[in-house]
Amino acid sequence: MTTPPIAAPVRDVAENERKIWGVIAASSAGTVIEWYDFYIFGSLAAVISGVFYPETNQTISLLKWLATFAVGFAVRPFGALVFGRVGDLVGRKYAFMLTLLIMGGSTAAIGLLPGYATLGVLAPILLVTLRMAQGLALGGEYGGAAIYVAEHAPDNKRGYYTSFIQTTATLGLFVSLLVILATKNMMSDAAFKEWGWRIPFLLSSVLVVISYYIRARMAESPLFAKLKAEGKTSKAPIADSYGTAERWKVFFTVLLGATAGQAVVWYTGQFYALFFLQTVLKVPIGTAYKIVALGLLLGTPFFIVFGALSDRIGRKKIIMSGCFIAALTYIPIYHAMSAAAGPTTQVADAAGKLTEVAANPNFAALTGLMFLQVLYVTMVYGPIAAFLVESFPARIRYTSLSLPYHFGNGWFGGFTPLIATSIVAATGNRYAGLWFPIGVAAMTFVVGSLLLRETKDQTIWGEVE
Repeated sequence: MTTPPIAAPVRDVAENERKIWGVIAASSAGTVIEWYDFYIFGSLAAVISGVFYPETNQTISLLKWLATFAVGFAVRPFGALVFGRVGDLVGRKYAFMLTLLIMGGSTAAIGLLPGYATLGVLAPILLVTLRMAQGLALGGEYGGAAIYVAEHAPDNKRGYYTSFIQTTATLGLFVSLLVILATKNMMSDAAFKEWGWRIPFLLSSVLVVISYYIRARMAESPLFAKLKAEGKTSKAPIADSYGTAERWKVFFTVLLGATAGQAVVWYTGQFYALFFLQTVLKVPIGTAYKIVALGLLLGTPFFIVFGALSDRIGRKKIIMSGCFIAALTYIPIYHAMSAAAGPTTQVADAAGKLTEVAANPNFAALTGLMFLQVLYVTMVYGPIAAFLVESFPARIRYTSLSLPYHFGNGWFGGFTPLIATSIVAATGNRYAGLWFPIGVAAMTFVVGSLLLRETKDQTIWGEVE
């Protein structure tokens, strides 16, 4: 392939090095906030499920809440099509400016929404509607941010630079846990459960204003701007992405051979681990949040490590290794978590009601086991943005990338807590829920090992040379 002219912005190394960190900071700031908005819903599941789904059976109430949580994931592929099309037609920047406003507005509205006691059945209906709006927005956000950074990055450092975007999902969850802990420590447990849980949702409006200001100052991706100037953008991104059997073959290969396994490892190692600590092992809520938050803090730098490593040895090897190791070790890890949590005891709450809690959980051991799961997450997630960007042509990249990513993370990953918790409830076996993520991760390892091509040496400027 002919070497592109030095005038191409992404190939001017000195200029690019000066600009790339500003691009990463601006993209990441908004994406962290969107993930914060999306995941604070799940982080508070054990606390406020009774506000919108009052039920004498606590397990049924939690399952209903998890189902509402999963609705946001179910609609993510539709958001991927809607905003992916906008991103390929109008521009990367415009699409993820729009998603930021929709996500922030929906999250703040949840913080103001009256519960079942006030609105009756209308409360969960409105909650599901707002959750769907969140899912649609997130379906357009991730692809835009990942592509925006990748289209500024040099070919030989794409894994490294895009790995900073990969930290945003975990950082968003981490920030949500910190905000919850800080809010909870400012008031009594009863006050937090009654109204304090609304504060983290309402805080989103402040964060969105800051992020919108930062993003408004960003320029369009240089690669997309050049495509548009030369009239090479797609006129029908959805048809061009999925109008032939060959394009659908690529979709299913990427979905089953990469994003599905990556997704279940991500959601098992972070969200299901949190649910398992709280609802199965009965670790006190505050302690469980601290364990997960510390595990996330220790593990997050490894997104960068594996992203950079993928520039040297390839994306495929690292992602497949993460899926394989996770499938192999989840059962012993969760057995070890049960042992570290120890026996439970009955304690009385402020109203005198007896609840079961872990008597003396081993904080250090549980944090170590949490960190181990996050390490798997960094292996499968750190290189995935670069891999996806390199798998699709620029003129339809936003649409083509977003759909398999959000099908994987929305339907396979997002439903993991609900499916796993439902299996545990149905079987009475606290470890039975793990067979879902184990099975999907194993499937991805097999399909990806056999069918995926390595992409690290793929140039993404070919269409404008």
